Amino acid sequence: MLLVRREIGDVLRELRQGKGHTLRQVAGRASVALGYLSEIERGQKEASSEILYAVAEALDVPISQIMREVSDRLAAVEQIQIPDTVPAEFMVGFDADIQPLRR
Repeated sequence: MLLVRREIGDVLRELRQGKGHTLRQVAGRASVALGYLSEIERGQKEASSEILYAVAEALDVPISQIMREVSDRLAAVEQIQIPDTVPAEFMVGFDADIQPLRR
């Protein structure tokens, strides 16, 4: 069975390890209990949006990057292609001069 929480945990662990941070460091920065963060990384606990945001901030990674990676992994398992751009047929009737939002 495909579990979204497992994919989220895998992505968080890989990002943390890729940055060379320990579980203890990230838990401290995110103000999350060490054991709870460990359970999230192992896919044993669901992470609330607030916890995900705090961990993303602790990792200095946009939450959108985390969710995109999770989405890409789920799509791969489901064998679905997700385009990086909006298909032209969806843009019919929209103003081509509209600029994307910049933050």
